[in-house]
Amino acid sequence: MTYFYKMIDSPLGRLKLIASDKGLAAVLWENDDPRRVRLSPLEPDPDNGFLKETERQLKAYFNGKLKKFTVPLDFKGTDFQKSVWAALLTIPFGETRSYGEIAKQIGRPDASRAVGAANGRNPIAIIAPCHRVLGTSGKLTGFAAGLEAKDELLKLEGRDPLLGLAGQGRRKEQNQSRWIIQ
Repeated sequence: MTYFYKMIDSPLGRLKLIASDKGLAAVLWENDDPRRVRLSPLEPDPDNGFLKETERQLKAYFNGKLKKFTVPLDFKGTDFQKSVWAALLTIPFGETRSYGEIAKQIGRPDASRAVGAANGRNPIAIIAPCHRVLGTSGKLTGFAAGLEAKDELLKLEGRDPLLGLAGQGRRKEQNQSRWIIQ
């Protein structure tokens, strides 16, 4: 299978969008470890319908106009990874979960570390919101784009990560102009 890609700019740097013939397969960070998500061969296709729709939805998200993505997804991974990634899709905009809560949700209450590993391999960043998963104490933990990017995504969604899992902060007014994408 050949995958198609397109590069876009975002407030968090350049993103590589990758699609199969079934849907969006990846949103990768500018400095992503190439071993983290392996999809190949890749061909550039800036006019691919899935990629164009993903770009449109991401722009709306970063501009505060979209809270739920609807682009079709095509996850590639193990059954366990796919169950974790499906659980990520159930976390509402502006809310967070712990790795333990995700483990319980998928019926594997003792698999918090495995959930963390699967979360770290999530190929569809932002859209499958791995940034909404925090450590049990509410602390920011691992994120492929770095903790600063995770913090920025949570702030964009109106969360104050410093308040932990229960905190509801409102910081959208802070530097709003930097989220505007033309």
